[in-house]
Amino acid sequence: MPQLVIREAALQDEAQLLRMMRHLAEQEPGKIKFDEPVARATFRKFLSLPSFGRVWLLCEGSTIVGYIVLTIGFSFEFHGHDAFIDELYIDAAYRRRGFGRQAVEFLEKKAREMGVNAVHLEVDHGNDPAFELYRRTGYESHDRFLMTKWLNR
Repeated sequence: MPQLVIREAALQDEAQLLRMMRHLAEQEPGKIKFDEPVARATFRKFLSLPSFGRVWLLCEGSTIVGYIVLTIGFSFEFHGHDAFIDELYIDAAYRRRGFGRQAVEFLEKKAREMGVNAVHLEVDHGNDPAFELYRRTGYESHDRFLMTKWLNR
């Protein structure tokens, strides 16, 4: 399995990160509209306060091939800090090489170091490769529905 190099993202990585965020948003099956100015502002806000979480870039050598985002929360159910794998993206040409598994394992190690008790994620219905990756790395369905209400729209 090729070794993945993982490093924390910084402001100078913004252009490459936004490119990958666009690809993630626009891929099937959960295709959504990508708003680059909003994504840019969100990335900058996220970097401004480490308690929000972290963004890491996934690299094969010096080539950035993807990214993973951990966002931090708090839950009584999970006895303190919990977190979400908010986004995981690997460029299509680099998939099925074990990079997803390595990224998830890295994120879990970092989450433990940050005092996180549980990591959550969501997967689009029909995204079978992602579902299988997460299932194989120990994530379980709780047979709950993720529901959202935007407060600023």
